[in-house]
Amino acid sequence: MHITRFNEAKTYQAPNHDDMTCFRLQGKEASPCHQMWMGMSVFEPGGQTGFDGSNVEKIYFVVEGEITVFCEALDGQISEAVLGPNDSCVFLIGEKRQLKNLSNQVAKVVLVMASP
Repeated sequence: MHITRFNEAKTYQAPNHDDMTCFRLQGKEASPCHQMWMGMSVFEPGGQTGFDGSNVEKIYFVVEGEITVFCEALDGQISEAVLGPNDSCVFLIGEKRQLKNLSNQVAKVVLVMASP
């Protein structure tokens, strides 16, 4: 078993992410987990990710606050939704996605994805 205490979690810089802090909780350099990794993103008001696709599925779980998610599906369909505490979503391989904190409060979101 490997425990990561949040107050000891290391931050990392994700490309195309603005006004947010990313913490590595498990996997990669945070623990010996090899198949997946987990992080938490703390979005300041106005914080956002880029509108990008990925070569792995990504699961997002909102812990606190409110996040607006935007998606361009593989068929080109555009959608958006507002997620609150305990809501989650998954983006499939190749789907473009963006997360934005359009509220005036901090939002915390857990990310889980396969390790490349």
